[in-house]
Amino acid sequence: MTDGQSGAPPTRPGLIGSLLDRFGHLVRELSKFATVGGIAFVVDFALFNYLTAAQGVEQVTAKTVSTVIAATFAFLGNRFWTWRHRQRSNPAREYALFFLFNSVGLGIAVACLAISRYGLGSVWPDVFQTTLADNVASYVVGTGLGTLFRFWSYRRFVFVEAGTREATDAERDPASGA
Repeated sequence: MTDGQSGAPPTRPGLIGSLLDRFGHLVRELSKFATVGGIAFVVDFALFNYLTAAQGVEQVTAKTVSTVIAATFAFLGNRFWTWRHRQRSNPAREYALFFLFNSVGLGIAVACLAISRYGLGSVWPDVFQTTLADNVASYVVGTGLGTLFRFWSYRRFVFVEAGTREATDAERDPASGA
């Protein structure tokens, strides 16, 4: 260009501006992922408690059913909103990987519930075999650990970066003069 501009997007002044320039896309993805996950969490939580309290379904079975239903919602939300800007690969591949990694996340939550209910509950049943303990183990500890794993695995393996714009060397290092 003749006006001396490289065509790169303008950078913001200061540390916060620099961080937003560098990590803004990640913050947007995390926000959308958290919104989809929050709604899926409500579906999971409500269905789990309905199945265990109103229907008498065993806790681990109820958790498995509620998570599969919530995960289906999460897949659709993440594919068509959180990572809609990323190139779609084979939908069957995405769906299969999503549920593979979601199964690991489910395993994390179920393991936390089982350790609390059946491991610690065999020692302190009045504390760890209660609805409150089931919810804390499953939804606070299990969902927290599972969410960290899910975000990393979805971003890394399921909704791949092939459709996103990579920064050029000049954009990464404005001092390079390119």
